[in-house]
Parts: sequence; structure tokens; C-alpha cells
Amino acid sequence: MNFLKTIVAAGLVAASATAAFAADITGAGATFPFPIYSKWADAYKKETGNGLNYQSIGSGGGIKQIQAKTVTFGASDAPLKAEQLEKDGLVQWPMVMGAIVPVVNLEGVKPGEMVFDGETLASIYLGKITKWDDAAIKKLNPNVKLPSEAITVVRRSDGSGTTFNFTNYLAKASADWKSKVGEGTAVEWPVGVGAKGNEGVSGNISQTKNSIGYVEYAYAKQNKLTYTGLVNKAGKPVQPTVEAFQAAASNADWAKAPGYYVILTDQPGEKSWPITAATFILMHKDATDKAASQEAIKFFRWAFKSGGKAAEELDYIPMPEGVVTLIEKTWAAEIKS
Repeated sequence: MNFLKTIVAAGLVAASATAAFAADITGAGATFPFPIYSKWADAYKKETGNGLNYQSIGSGGGIKQIQAKTVTFGASDAPLKAEQLEKDGLVQWPMVMGAIVPVVNLEGVKPGEMVFDGETLASIYLGKITKWDDAAIKKLNPNVKLPSEAITVVRRSDGSGTTFNFTNYLAKASADWKSKVGEGTAVEWPVGVGAKGNEGVSGNISQTKNSIGYVEYAYAKQNKLTYTGLVNKAGKPVQPTVEAFQAAASNADWAKAPGYYVILTDQPGEKSWPITAATFILMHKDATDKAASQEAIKFFRWAFKSGGKAAEELDYIPMPEGVVTLIEKTWAAEIKS
């Protein structure tokens, strides 16, 4: 929520005012990794004296800003395809992995008590299921006391990588969703109240009784929201845990994916969390400000080497060592210094 943004405004942006180093590190984009990027930036500033100015504005905004060259790096949970990267002269790599969880505000319901499957979630977001005591929700939650109240649907209003992964999952789980709405960083939502960023959705859910939304897991935990379980591709109900996120992430074949384009939703495996996602960094191969570009790479190298524990503390999944080696080779080959 807003308090997080304020910390960053005070800590990270102020940090970039120290002009003792070669170039400010400026970035913009995804709200999904914002909790871990701010934690890394704080530790990096203490260790090196160098600051990071990262605007948590949503993946769509991050893509636009890096394309317009107004920042040193863009951040997006919706990866760009190889053709787009080539067209824009960009390099892309995964920075960290995390997960998206449904969140509800229902009196008497505790985190993890409820469970949804993809079809039921899609029906709620299509406006086909409008009451909490609908037969489909009751069938999945026979022991939960469900009110006979209207469901307030909350979704993102901005261009969002969290939305991209959420709608990608719904399109895989529901043929109806796929044909009527599809997937993307922004879609034509059939129903719902729009909120900006993971921060906005978190705030809306915490203030609105009988609501449902979707956020990155760190936001659910930080804001003490009531997250739900999900039935995965193997038909097993799973809770959002690091083990479940890792089970889904273990399916990724990063080495064979052009531009590291890998989507981790609806992965096989009995323990897999169905809305797992990587978040990506975008940089220009031939940046106008090469000093700033190299400062950013130093920060990312440090985060891969020293930021794993901090990521795990916030329930993100660090990139495996083998993938980090591949990414460092990509930097050496593609980013001009």
C-alpha cells in the first residue's frame, strides 16, 4: 500500500541525490517485484552508497518508459517476445520469481481457508457468479460460512504484468474466458472496480467487505490480506507457499527460450502453484547513457549474488545459479559498455 511507496520516496529517491557516483540508476515498471526491489535497493545503498530510483507504476508503464529511453531499465512481469525485443533494440532477462494469489475480504474467513479453481475464478470475473453463496463456490468450500451477499470484484485499472499472468491463467483454465476476454496487460473487463497497482488492489480489498481481487503474494502478506488456495492443473488444492511456487518454477527451461520468454502459469505437478510468474528487466543493448547502463548492471549483478536471502524472506524465488550464469553471458554479449 502507500506506506511502502513513501518509504521508497524517502529512501530510494533521496539516495539518487548523492551525485558522488557516475550515474543514477533509474527504473520504472512492475509493481509485482516492488517489495523486493525496494529491499535490495536499501541494502545496496548501505553497501555501496549508490541509490536506485524505481517508480512502481505497472508493467505497461515500464515498457513504455524503456521504449522512450526515459529510464535506464524497465521492469515487466509480461515478457516481450523476441521479435519485439529486436525491433526495440532491447535485452530482457528474468530477475526474480513470485506468485499471484486471489485475495478476499469476508467476515470470519481466515487466510488459506477458502479455495477456488480456475473455472470458478473466471466465472466471477466474467460476472456469471455474482453472489458469495453461489453453488460453485459452496461446492469448493463446503465448510466455509459464505454470506448471501453480492461479490465486489476488484481488478487492475493500469497496464499490468500481474493482470497479464492472471488473465493468462484464466484463459488456460476457462474456454469461456479465453473466447470472451483473453489475456493481456490490459483487457476489456466484463465486471469490476479498477485499482492502480498491486498497492491499489491491496488497499481496495482491505477496505471493501465481500470483495475479491488478485495481488502478488508479498502484498497479501504485508497487508495481512486473506489469500485463498487454488486447485492446480493436477486437480490438487494447494496453498501459496514457497515450496508450491518452486514446484511450478522448476518446469521452466530458460536456456531454450528466446529472450527468456517463459510463462509459469498452470504448470504440471501435484504441488505446483498455478499462478506463478517471473518478473523481467528490460534494457537497451546500445544505451545512450552507457555509464548509467553499467551502474544498473552492477546493481543487478549484486542482487543475483547477494539478494537471494532477502528475496526468500519476502516469499520470492531467486533465479537458479545456472540461469544467472546464462544471464551474465547475455549481458556480456549484448549490452554495449
